[in-house]
Amino acid sequence: MLLIPAIDLKDGKCVRLRQGDMNQSTIFSDNPVAVADQWVEQGARRLHIVDLDGAIEGEPRNADVVHNIARRHPNLPIQIGGGIRTESTVGIYIQAGVRFVIIGTQAIKEPDLVSDLCAQHPSHIIVGLDAKDGKVATEGWAEISQHNVIDIAQRFENDGIEAIIYTDIARDGMMSGVNIEATVALAEAIDIPVIASGGIHDLENVKKLASAAGSGIVGAITGRAIYEGTLDFAQGQKSADEITRANARSFGL
Repeated sequence: MLLIPAIDLKDGKCVRLRQGDMNQSTIFSDNPVAVADQWVEQGARRLHIVDLDGAIEGEPRNADVVHNIARRHPNLPIQIGGGIRTESTVGIYIQAGVRFVIIGTQAIKEPDLVSDLCAQHPSHIIVGLDAKDGKVATEGWAEISQHNVIDIAQRFENDGIEAIIYTDIARDGMMSGVNIEATVALAEAIDIPVIASGGIHDLENVKKLASAAGSGIVGAITGRAIYEGTLDFAQGQKSADEITRANARSFGL
């Protein structure tokens, strides 16, 4: 299971939010490229980047920062979300070296866009499903829909997406622990990989999630915990690797 550092961008800076509230942001660095360097040096095998301004405004606002990180680390898989509403935006990011593009709000509002993007950019499209009490949230978490997260995931699975990023918005930025039960339920309901997001606080959270990874959970995004120091990123990835290997041996793999 991959432990994936999050770099959330607001006004060109690396920040973290509490429960997606733009008014509750903490600035961790004025230099997001240096932050990316830091996580790569500690062994990150993928980066998760979110354009927070883009998520609110509906179009990329920190694309230059994303492009700079991609140029600096051309062999590192990067997944980007926030403000991605059009086919042209997806194409620009992929041409810039971003490996995966995350479609969130627009996937719910315009599901046929996902089908088209998967056809144009196979193996590059991820759908981000943010949920509260099992219902999908949109518009930067400002609106809660009546769509069930599992039903929506199954619909996009048939389109050929690469993975689902599942965020429990009640836990994001709160470091109260991942909603493992809900994440496992989603992973078991579909055949494509699930990446967990929201709530990781410490090494124990990582171990619990890694122990459940056999259900189809392939990664976990972590943000505030690694910035505030309640989780040592390198140690977290080492533990996740050890548990994954132990689980594989127990199944004779």
